[in-house]
Amino acid sequence: MALTKLSLEKFTVFDNLIIEFSQGINVFVGENGTGKTHILKVLYSACQAAQAQTTALKFNQKLVKVFSPDNLRINRLVKRGGGAGTRGSTVSVTTKDATLEMYFHSKSPAWEAEIKGEKRWEKQAGTLVSTFIPSKEILSNAQRLPSAIDQSIVVFDDTYKDIIQMASVGVPRGRDPLNIKNYANILRNFGALSVNITDEAFYLKQGNQAKYEFNLVSEGIRKIALLWQLVKNGTFAAGTVLFWDEPEANINPKHIPILVDMLLELQRDGVQVFVATHDYFFAKYLDVRKTKQHDITYHALFFKDASVSYERAQDFEGLLNNAIIAQSIDLYREEVKKVMG
Repeated sequence: MALTKLSLEKFTVFDNLIIEFSQGINVFVGENGTGKTHILKVLYSACQAAQAQTTALKFNQKLVKVFSPDNLRINRLVKRGGGAGTRGSTVSVTTKDATLEMYFHSKSPAWEAEIKGEKRWEKQAGTLVSTFIPSKEILSNAQRLPSAIDQSIVVFDDTYKDIIQMASVGVPRGRDPLNIKNYANILRNFGALSVNITDEAFYLKQGNQAKYEFNLVSEGIRKIALLWQLVKNGTFAAGTVLFWDEPEANINPKHIPILVDMLLELQRDGVQVFVATHDYFFAKYLDVRKTKQHDITYHALFFKDASVSYERAQDFEGLLNNAIIAQSIDLYREEVKKVMG
């Protein structure tokens, strides 16, 4: 049950945006402030809303918990400036068989919103399991954090609480989810990685080394270990969706090809993937290592006439408004200028 389209009107930084998605890997690039993370969070909230009968959180409620605006007021998500707030915001997420739509305006109280299509959405997308990995690693601070968030002792958006809960699921015995040997082969240079959970705290064991607290391990290794834990505990299966915000953050460049190979393997196993990135190597490795088995679409967000515009391409260098490549060119020019004196 793949996500096929997103429509946003007067929402956060967007005036009007319509995006059609690949059923495989969707890569979002763009300058800071162009709304890459916002897109991932809207889609994740819609996926989570399909589980409303279990979680008791509808689309509007999950949206404000994921975005965490002041006092969880949904009207804070209406695009501001230029009188836009008076028109209100419309958010629409589509799969092949269902559309979930929400409308709210600048005077909407609390998280109240008008929602259309939720019954069909829950029926058609009720098996749509989704995972959101935030850009900041959180498992090293996971102990008792979900309950602290629920009690408003600390302020984190719901993506942090959710990923802790997903990673806390134990690894099943007696069966291997997905093609586990393929993933283990990709990670072979790390030795036998295993994540242990004791009293809500996460520990990492690597090869024959002793078990270490997560916060004593480099963040790059922690990110790879998290992905491995989610693979092993069965979080990913055909038809699930992964959202990952800046997977390359704090990763040693030599480990980026490993992340890329893991994501390509997930897509081959039927997982729909959405990533937002600022990294040339990450985006380019995806382009270079894809095969005919892979379905990858690149989405570029960019500023034009004080608004966020959009384009898509099947190849990384096919984007005409590519902030990552533009910055690489600027650096090259500076190098040439310095050499030439």
